[in-house]
Amino acid sequence: MIDEQAREGTRKRFGALVDNEIVEDYSLRYAPRSFRKWSEYAVATTALGGIAYLVDFAIGGSLAVAFGFSSAIWAILLAAVTIFVTGLPIAYYSAKYNIDMDLLTRGAGFGYLGSTITSLIYASFTFIFFSLEAVVMAQAITLFVGIPIWVSYIISALMVIPLVVFGMTLLSKFQMWTQPIWFALIALPFIAIAVQDPGAYAEWTSFGGESETGPAFNFLAFGLAAGVALSLIAQIGEQVDYLRFMPEKTAANSKRWWAAVLSAGPGWVVLGALKQIGGAFLAFYIFSTAGPEKAVEPIEQFVRGFEQILPGGFWALAVATFLVVISQMKINVTNAYAGSLAWSNFFSRIFHWHPGRVWWVFLNVGIALTLMLFGVFGFLNFVLGFYSNVAIAWIGAVVADLVINKPFLKVSPSYIEFKRAHLYQINPVGFGSMVAGAAVSIPAFFGAFGEYAQAFSPYLALTIAFVLSPILALATKGKYYIAREGSTSARLEDDEARYALTTCGRCGQDYEAPDMAHCSFHETPICSLCCTLEKKCHDACKKPLQIGGKPDPEPA
Repeated sequence: MIDEQAREGTRKRFGALVDNEIVEDYSLRYAPRSFRKWSEYAVATTALGGIAYLVDFAIGGSLAVAFGFSSAIWAILLAAVTIFVTGLPIAYYSAKYNIDMDLLTRGAGFGYLGSTITSLIYASFTFIFFSLEAVVMAQAITLFVGIPIWVSYIISALMVIPLVVFGMTLLSKFQMWTQPIWFALIALPFIAIAVQDPGAYAEWTSFGGESETGPAFNFLAFGLAAGVALSLIAQIGEQVDYLRFMPEKTAANSKRWWAAVLSAGPGWVVLGALKQIGGAFLAFYIFSTAGPEKAVEPIEQFVRGFEQILPGGFWALAVATFLVVISQMKINVTNAYAGSLAWSNFFSRIFHWHPGRVWWVFLNVGIALTLMLFGVFGFLNFVLGFYSNVAIAWIGAVVADLVINKPFLKVSPSYIEFKRAHLYQINPVGFGSMVAGAAVSIPAFFGAFGEYAQAFSPYLALTIAFVLSPILALATKGKYYIAREGSTSARLEDDEARYALTTCGRCGQDYEAPDMAHCSFHETPICSLCCTLEKKCHDACKKPLQIGGKPDPEPA
């Protein structure tokens, strides 16, 4: 029997930070049309602004130094193609349904709690890369000002917080204002070297770094390098954190819409690969004078580049430091923002508690700062190589559901269902595929299955997760996608019904139809956040013998 007092309860109250959507940014919800006021260009520019980060130069430089020219370049290109192909369907579905990576994962074969693990994977991506990017900025500050590196770590971590608090509203302006400056400065060193020392580019192809095989192509080195570059595959999650604010695609804006989704979605990796290749070149260019450790530091790379056109070491260092600070601020506001969304999703589901997205900004930055102080940058290749095994298993399972299970096998719903009221806790299709892929690839990464499996362990994870997802979908006949039928698909196809406002019976706020469900426990319409935070119902709406499991009423 259900406790009637528990069912009646009291009206749900949120704190001021949660109720202020300029700050909260719909962190746990579908992004409604009423909030999506930005143009396709503004959304794409904001999303691409985060790609200004310079750790790509460190990654490319470290790959060239460790594996030589040929293995590093081909690995970067292979990883870029893989990331583009897997990122395309994710970007499309996110922009179409206006949901972030976590909500997309829920409805792409993982279930409500199944995607909790991926929230942690995504959160770890944001704080790992926040720490790496902040280390790059700290190196520049210390070199320019002369303060201890640990002080620069603290400065680099804390200075992003004020920008992140106001979410998309402020971030869109910051990214657009700084973009032209960044493009101009990033290109100058390469142009200067081409003018002052044009033979350097030809000499680069003979660079062997510290590789035992020199500049020649080595298959094992190629695999290891590709695994490191592939660690950036989860960056698509940060891209869709912005793409969810895309306007509706119409006949009038179709070309602009697709251009924005392609460029700011999977297209980020084009610029990313170019930066890694640029880092490989700059590492070669300063290797003989800077040594293997300094050659992979972006600040050292750009100081030498700017010295080609600026008189005196001071001005080259000053401009390089300015570039590094601008670049790292552009990416770390994105890392901190995306991390706050991921932590919000995790804690709301596990503890049914949501104090507001802003508080998780501090958690994410705090973890990143701890990693910086423990010297994460010195283990760059290992950290990224290990992480890629887990991240790519997750992405592989999601992509398989979007491109195979939904359109071809039709065992997965054609739309993205993300609400707790309609999902099973665990869907073995996506969650099982991810676990299987990671369970095989991680031992392979540590050499359990030989050196070739070790070198290509991320691709092992991708293949297993991608192939197993449709197999499990067919084996389960799609049973675990929808726990309770409703009118969601009808609403998503009908614009008038989709944008109709319904009052949540728990918090009293009005929300658009995709964010609403019928709560048979409280016997009222309920918004997705109130449903997520409800502790007493124990998913009674999905237990017909107890409650009746009422479906959503059809829209008028």
